[in-house]
Amino acid sequence: MSRNLIKRFKAAFYPDSIRVQLLSRSLLILAVLLVLIGLLQYAFMKDVIYRNKASSLQSQVMSISQKTWEQLNANQYNVKDNPGGPPFIFMPGASLAFVDAGGNYSILANGPGNVTPTKLDAEQYTREMIQRPRFHYLVSNNGGEEQLVVLQPIATEHGTMLGVAQVSTPTGPLKELLIRQLLTFFLLALAALLFGILGFLPVLKKTLVPLSNMVDTAAQINAGNLDQRFPTQQGQMEIDHLAQSFNGMLERLEASFEAEKETQEQMRRFIADASHELRTPLTSIHGFLEVLLRGAANQPDQLEKALKSMHSESQRLNKLVHDLLLLSKLDRTPHGELHIGSLDTVIKTMEPQLLILARNRKVSLSVEPDLQCKFDVDQMKQVILNLFQNAVQHTDPNDGHIQIFITKKDHGVQLAVHDNGPGISEDHLPNVFDRFYRIDSSRTRQYGGAGLGLSITKAIVDAHGGILSVISKEGEGSRFQVWLPGCIT
Repeated sequence: MSRNLIKRFKAAFYPDSIRVQLLSRSLLILAVLLVLIGLLQYAFMKDVIYRNKASSLQSQVMSISQKTWEQLNANQYNVKDNPGGPPFIFMPGASLAFVDAGGNYSILANGPGNVTPTKLDAEQYTREMIQRPRFHYLVSNNGGEEQLVVLQPIATEHGTMLGVAQVSTPTGPLKELLIRQLLTFFLLALAALLFGILGFLPVLKKTLVPLSNMVDTAAQINAGNLDQRFPTQQGQMEIDHLAQSFNGMLERLEASFEAEKETQEQMRRFIADASHELRTPLTSIHGFLEVLLRGAANQPDQLEKALKSMHSESQRLNKLVHDLLLLSKLDRTPHGELHIGSLDTVIKTMEPQLLILARNRKVSLSVEPDLQCKFDVDQMKQVILNLFQNAVQHTDPNDGHIQIFITKKDHGVQLAVHDNGPGISEDHLPNVFDRFYRIDSSRTRQYGGAGLGLSITKAIVDAHGGILSVISKEGEGSRFQVWLPGCIT
């Protein structure tokens, strides 16, 4: 026997196996029900058999003629007092006694084995004569032997009460019949249980096939195959729903793993890019310090040139660190304090600063008044400044034209910065908002850029619940659009 077969055999018949538990518990419930049915059947059949026997005894008593009872009542015939005389009343399997209206008790016929009938209390005989029930039987114990007793009032044709006839028969044969029936029922129930086990095992095995399939699939997933999915059409509603839930969980886990993998990759690229950007100004400052240490500090022209270069690199380094800290703050607490304000007011206050940055470039403002929404003033100034500087860097110093629009759109406010620069190719458009991403690294380095401006802008816009998008074609310039919700006019 192979190891796989042994494993399946243990799994099928191990006490903790669901198959064994279902089988044992089902059979236990069935056995308890059969026992209860047997006991109820015993109690019901006992009453039926006793009642039928009592009815038969009553019929025998009623078959005796009225004249015979009148003669018995007059002669007071007794088997014990007349042992030589044959009884003229024959009742097979039963004994007969007669109690007259005066309470005299006479035995007319002994039962099988010469068993003497039970003598009841006089009050009970009197009560039977007074009440005259149609049918009544009771169980009495005479010297340790239980008897079935039937009392039948006897009256004349004119209604005069003669007495009570008492028919008694041992209950032993009746109980033997009941016990035989009960034993027969239990033997049949035991045979049914055995056949049930043989028939239930293959049915249970087939019923648990979907669950076994899920176990096999779970083992494959546990082995590292996260692409595996549980079958969801196996014909069992509960198993199918469970499989669908597991598949949804696996999809979320797989998406989470992919997101974590992407996050780790982004973090790796971020660290590499940040290290590269920090290393460049530090290397420049270190090189100028070495030049000064070699004697350039004693030459005024070289000293001034070195100090200016070091100052420029330190400013660039300071700006890079500031941008990194700002990004970290936005990632940690993206939602700031938003207040209702007008973007046209912010643009007008920044207009002198924007004109200085533009230098010889043409700047046009197209602003709809009284467009208000919720924003953080300082962060929104940062967004406008970043987009304007980006346009300045990518337009001609003399022929450049930068346009700023503020309009109402889709129950919100849209800020757009349009330039007539060289535009952005389709290959670069999906990545323009990534951190440290630069389309023309040499050009941006000239202005101290590190590829973080648009990333900061997008983080700020996302924190405001807005949307940052770009429309650009090579040779036709670029248009950066910021949409903020909650327009109040």
